[in-house]
Amino acid sequence: MVLFMVGRILQIEALLFLPSLACALVYREWNTALSFAAAAAIAAVLGTLMTVAKRSRIPSRIYAREGFVIVGLAWLAMSAVGALPFVITGAVPSYIDAFFETVSGFTTTGASILTNVEGMSHGLLFWRSFTHWVGGMGVLVFVMAILPTEGGGRSIHIMRAEMPGPIVGKLVPKIRDTAMILYLIYIAMSVLEVVLLLCGGMSFFDSVVHTFGTAGTGGFGIKADSLTSYSPYCQWVIAVFMFLFGVNFNVYYLLILGKLKSVFKSSEMWCYTAVAVAATALISVNIYSIYQNVGDSLRLAAFQVSSVMTTTGYATADFNLWPDFSKALLVLLMFIGASAGSTGGGIKVSRVMLMFKLARRELKRLVHPRSVSVVKLEGKKVEEQTLSNTAVYLLVYALLFFGFFLLVSIDNLDFESTFTAVAACFNNIGPGLASVGPAANYAHLSDFSKIVLSASMLFGRLEIFPVLVAFSLSTWKKK
Repeated sequence: MVLFMVGRILQIEALLFLPSLACALVYREWNTALSFAAAAAIAAVLGTLMTVAKRSRIPSRIYAREGFVIVGLAWLAMSAVGALPFVITGAVPSYIDAFFETVSGFTTTGASILTNVEGMSHGLLFWRSFTHWVGGMGVLVFVMAILPTEGGGRSIHIMRAEMPGPIVGKLVPKIRDTAMILYLIYIAMSVLEVVLLLCGGMSFFDSVVHTFGTAGTGGFGIKADSLTSYSPYCQWVIAVFMFLFGVNFNVYYLLILGKLKSVFKSSEMWCYTAVAVAATALISVNIYSIYQNVGDSLRLAAFQVSSVMTTTGYATADFNLWPDFSKALLVLLMFIGASAGSTGGGIKVSRVMLMFKLARRELKRLVHPRSVSVVKLEGKKVEEQTLSNTAVYLLVYALLFFGFFLLVSIDNLDFESTFTAVAACFNNIGPGLASVGPAANYAHLSDFSKIVLSASMLFGRLEIFPVLVAFSLSTWKKK
């Protein structure tokens, strides 16, 4: 069953190569077009070989363990095959570098090893950004939206394993309908952003690839200066849409249904907004001495806060040169991240809220041992199992973070570069500080560090447990 599902994913990836192939043909990039054709053929053949088992042998239901394994292996397989066009064209000769770039794309991280991004072909630039768009909502959520599935039990554990946040449920009774609703909202917002960017004078190609990066909160740019050379109007449009894609998509579904009261009662949305507004105000004041202009300070601060908090990674300024207070705030936002159920990364605002509520309850119990206190989120009681899972997640998160930090420190980079490189990759942000800042890249790191950071990107995007379960020996033991 696991092979069958992963094979299906590779067959879908073969189709996902086609828009990039078409882009290469439009720009008469024949070598690039041939590379995508070859990669599509390889993905199709591998996928077909993995799905040759008779359907009667495929179980009709997928349980939690299988859901975690399928998600973990599918993302790894997608990244491994998705790296092929870079290698086949020779644009990225090292497969490890190509794998790093592709993992960064699908996990919507935006960390890059490219030293001359403007020298890349249009087809490859399209593919880099398109991986953001596909990976943002979720590769398997996309598959569930377009392929028929047998029974809800076959899909809900996959969605729970892939969608970010502590609580994942259905918007409607049928899981496929939920996936379709999510993607329809996703597509509608993407189209709207493309139109607004076109109105600002951005070319059609640039509008599409930057929308891919914004919607998936990925951040791969097509210019060496990211978005600095674009007009303030385009920067504001992208800043606003980065913020919007960091909102829980359940909020948009409620808006469609006209349930405005439920939207305005969303504590997570208000907390997410409050943190973004407060950080923007503080950084605007802090960097005013550099730009000597209220409008520029506010625009640059708002853009960078939106970019870092939603873990997109676009830049309109080299924030590595900003005062330490502003940089410290941005690093803090790297860890907080966006809302659950959004395309953003990080720990998630809802988890941070839950941990504060849990800490408050435990402090109250110390003073009043016999008191009974219920933790609520969005007006609903949070089950003890969810609170326990959140605490365990944060513990494992901390252990893995410092594990990755120790491994990357073998490269002997300075502390700031090593710490923020791990923070930026683990939280799916992209640029860090110092030698991995927005004006730099990850090309100078060793192959070992690139593999470690690739793993950290997968752990961060899939929220740790699917990857741990997929590669745990106990998972594969017969019972």
